[in-house]
Amino acid sequence: MNTESIGQILLRDTELTSEQLDLTLRLQQKRRPHIELGQLLIEKGFISFVQLYQALACQWELPFADSISPDQLSRELVKNIPLEFLKKHRLLPIVDKENRITIALADPLNVEAFDAVSNLLGRYCPRVICPPGEIEQAISKCYYHNISQSSESEDGLEKPLDNNTDNIISHAQREDLLNIDQQAPIVKMVNTILFQAVNHRASDIHIEQYEQEVKVRFRIDGVLHDVFTPPKHQVAALISRMKIMANLNIAEHRLPQDGQSRIKIGSKEMDIRVSIIPTSGGERVVLRLLDKGGPGLTLENFGFDRNIRNQFNRLIHSPHGIILLTGPTGSGKTTTLYCAINELNNHERNILTVEDPIEYQLPGVGQMQIKPGINLTFANCLRHILRQDPDVIMIGEIRDVETAEIAIHASLTGHLVLSTLHTNDSASAVTRLIDMGIEPYLISSSLLAVMAQRLLRVICPHCKAPCKIEPNYQQIPEFLPDALNQQQQFYTGLGCSHCLETGYFDRTGIFELMVVDEDIKELIIKQAPAHLIKESALKKGTRSLRQDGIRQALAGITTIDEVLRVTQDSLTPDIRTTEHVGIGT
Repeated sequence: MNTESIGQILLRDTELTSEQLDLTLRLQQKRRPHIELGQLLIEKGFISFVQLYQALACQWELPFADSISPDQLSRELVKNIPLEFLKKHRLLPIVDKENRITIALADPLNVEAFDAVSNLLGRYCPRVICPPGEIEQAISKCYYHNISQSSESEDGLEKPLDNNTDNIISHAQREDLLNIDQQAPIVKMVNTILFQAVNHRASDIHIEQYEQEVKVRFRIDGVLHDVFTPPKHQVAALISRMKIMANLNIAEHRLPQDGQSRIKIGSKEMDIRVSIIPTSGGERVVLRLLDKGGPGLTLENFGFDRNIRNQFNRLIHSPHGIILLTGPTGSGKTTTLYCAINELNNHERNILTVEDPIEYQLPGVGQMQIKPGINLTFANCLRHILRQDPDVIMIGEIRDVETAEIAIHASLTGHLVLSTLHTNDSASAVTRLIDMGIEPYLISSSLLAVMAQRLLRVICPHCKAPCKIEPNYQQIPEFLPDALNQQQQFYTGLGCSHCLETGYFDRTGIFELMVVDEDIKELIIKQAPAHLIKESALKKGTRSLRQDGIRQALAGITTIDEVLRVTQDSLTPDIRTTEHVGIGT
């Protein structure tokens, strides 16, 4: 074992400074002696989880693994080991690259648990240090896959996901789905649907009833995919189960209902928004899945070009004014708002939000959920929020003239207001506000910027291949032919099992940031049409949505076809890729 302390190793191998280490040691000694030094360093933001466990591996002279891949998991290794034991002690037997059995663990001092697993396996296994979060995810995947083998035949699903049982979790009770071993067939079917959706990164689950059949579809990366067709006679029980999960009235079939639920799969928590409407074929259900432990809500993680990110960052640090985000439903506007709020969130600011619904809980931020049934609307919430001395106000959406007027007056009286609006581009937000009945002089005085955005699919890294496109200069934005003349290489996804044969995996954002300068203010006062406002912005250097998408295609992040699909309201004719080129050509 290395005789160096964790602190000495971190000072040597990371950017941790002596001052930061001394500060944390004093905090540990005076106020929080029961908390380990490494945890305090992470809380203060001085080091990362990975850096801490790398240092731990160095101290114990053990190998370090920052992640556990699916091909390292084995059902045979865990079949005789209780799930709760592995989760409690945060260790898991895995297969390394040389096909040897090793035990991934987070705490090398937990010798008793390590010896117990070695005895169950009937052999001594070398240890490897791994962050606890990675171990918990690997445990979930391992047991999840373990149970899918038996649930496939029982539930009649074509591609059941991975795991055993219960996932009926009310909003108040979040029980781990991996812990329950025996459930009724309908419960198993609901769980398998949810497991499969999570496994395939679905944002929504659609259960659609027609006269002769029922379809279950997942929205993955913004596109709907058929998953399977459950038996028609089981759908009533299936929907009743979902109503129970969301605390809805199972006897009501004539009126729309909305509810919420929460599930837990291993270490992952998911919020579910449930919407049920009656149709001629029967009740139709849509479940919106929200990952509570998803990637950090930061501008860096959301696809911003560096120049746009820096410009947007400067805007959101303005002391007052209003910034609007525009785009259709599902274009990532709310996520961008959360990123902005996270950027502004510190002890010096009082930040309040009005949302419908609250999608992510933000520590240190006061969040209000509107409830139209008791007349707690956006406008009424805003009136009360202004008496709470806020510095920053986030409004989930401006839907009516009353909300717009209060938001604009709040921005004129020393508050920074962030909100969203449903328009196709940035310039149209101005005409939309005027159509609502807002006076042009109020808009020009308060509006700092409008940013339109879309989400487009990223080429799957597992099947990414070079391709050629038809160089039709009349159909391609102006700067693209120049790139073609320079023999710019474009890429596409050929389709593989990782991306469900779509060629795309995950999504990123494209943005059109229009800063309201003096020329645009003058056009707003004159009530100029949206196309003249946009022309003025483009002349000043604003990059349109399609231009930002082309930038991503030139960088090999997405395809030309995807850019044109997402930005088709730009009215540029379609272009199709014409030839796949082998990787080696």
